[in-house]
Amino acid sequence: MKLAVVMDPIEEIKPEKDGTLDLMLSAQSFGYDLTRFHTEQLRIIDGKPLGAGRSVTVSDDENSWFTYGSENEYCLNDFDVILMRKDPPFDMEYIYSTYILDLAKMNGVKVINDPAAIRSLNEKVSITMFPNVTPPTIVTSNQNDLRSFLDDQKKIVVKPLDGMGGRSIFIVEKGEQNTNTIFEEMTRNDKKTIMAQKYIPEIVDGDKRIHLVFGNHVGMSLARVPSKDDHRGNLVMGAKGEVRQLTERDQEICGAIGERLLKAGVYFAGIDVIGDYLSEINITSPTGMREISKKSEVNVSDRFFEALHKFN
Repeated sequence: MKLAVVMDPIEEIKPEKDGTLDLMLSAQSFGYDLTRFHTEQLRIIDGKPLGAGRSVTVSDDENSWFTYGSENEYCLNDFDVILMRKDPPFDMEYIYSTYILDLAKMNGVKVINDPAAIRSLNEKVSITMFPNVTPPTIVTSNQNDLRSFLDDQKKIVVKPLDGMGGRSIFIVEKGEQNTNTIFEEMTRNDKKTIMAQKYIPEIVDGDKRIHLVFGNHVGMSLARVPSKDDHRGNLVMGAKGEVRQLTERDQEICGAIGERLLKAGVYFAGIDVIGDYLSEINITSPTGMREISKKSEVNVSDRFFEALHKFN
C-alpha cells in the first residue's frame, strides 16, 4: 500500500509533538510505504496530478525521526491514500494545492481530508453550523458589530479566521481603553473579517482537543491548560497538556457534529472544546495525538487507520 503525505518540511518539525509524524508512524506500522511531498512540488500536466516526492522511513526517535530514500516524479493517482497535512496559513496557494488533489480523488485515491471540505469548512467559521453547542459568536468586519457584541457579552475573545497556534487572539473586556485599537487592527479598519466569541471562563481549566475519527470520538482528550502568564490554551504558547477522559458534555458535542462532518468529507478532525462549548473545528493539520498516546492507552493515529480500512 502506498501513502503520500503533503506536509511542511519534516526536517523542521518537533518530533515529540508533531501530529503528522504520529500519523506516519501509524501508517508505516500498518504496512504503508511513505512518500512525502511539499505543496510547491505538486502540479498538473496534461490533466494528470503530479509531484516530485521523496520516499521516507520514520522512527519514534526525537533525535533521528526520519530517513530519506530516493526522490522521484510521481503521479498522485498511483497512491492509495494521500494525507493533506500542510499547516496554515490557508492562502490561495493552499487552495490551489487542493485543486490538484481533487484530480487524484477523482481517480479513486482516498484524500484525507476531502479537498472540497478543506476549502469550504473554515476552521473558525465552521462552528457556526452548530449554534446549539457553541458560545455566542459573531463573524464580521464591522467594528460597530464588535462594539455591540462586547456591550452584550461584557467580555469577549477576538481572533482572525486564518490563524493557528493561538496567534493574534485577544481578550477584550467592556471599558478597556485599548478596545478600539484592537478592533481597528484586527479588522484593518472594517476591511478584514474576524470572529468574536463570548469569553468562556472555563478556559482556566483547559482548552480540550478532541479527535473525531470518521465522525466518532476516541474517548480521550488533551486539555491544554494555560500558563499563569498567558490566557491561550495552546501548547506552543506555554500551555500544559493533560490527557483526560471525555465528559458527558464532550460526548454530546461530538455526537452533534460528527456525522455531519463525515458526510462533508472530514475524516479526521481535532475539535476544541472549552467548558461546555465547541470553539473550533481543526481539519487542516490537527495535532495532539502524540501527547494522548504517550499518556494513555489510546493511540489516536492507530484508531484512524483502523477506521480507514473499515471505511473503505
